[in-house]
Amino acid sequence: QVQLVESGGGLVQAGGSLRLSCAASGIIFSRYTMGWYRQAPGKQRESVAIIDSGRRTTYIDSVKGRFTISRDNAKNMVNLQMNSLKPEDTGVYYCYANAWNTSPSWGQGTQVTVSS
Repeated sequence: QVQLVESGGGLVQAGGSLRLSCAASGIIFSRYTMGWYRQAPGKQRESVAIIDSGRRTTYIDSVKGRFTISRDNAKNMVNLQMNSLKPEDTGVYYCYANAWNTSPSWGQGTQVTVSS
């Protein structure tokens, strides 16, 4: 059974930083594409950053140069370092895991609030 547990959300002023972490269990972590999605109030969930099993990364345009996704296969963790945060980064951030021939799995989410 896949379990994804996020941590590290909170309230921060614009221009500040937060680091999100996601601990995964129940999967062969190194084989999985991992990522972070977010959902702002009244908006659809969107992909923020993805890192595949080969450590290739993709980012939504609005966070390029500010956010960095990384993975630690030894610890079964994926992290999202968020710098220069903006109020529009506010939302619930969800950890995501997917691999070939499996259904995507999601964490319960962690709230990020950026005040102006």
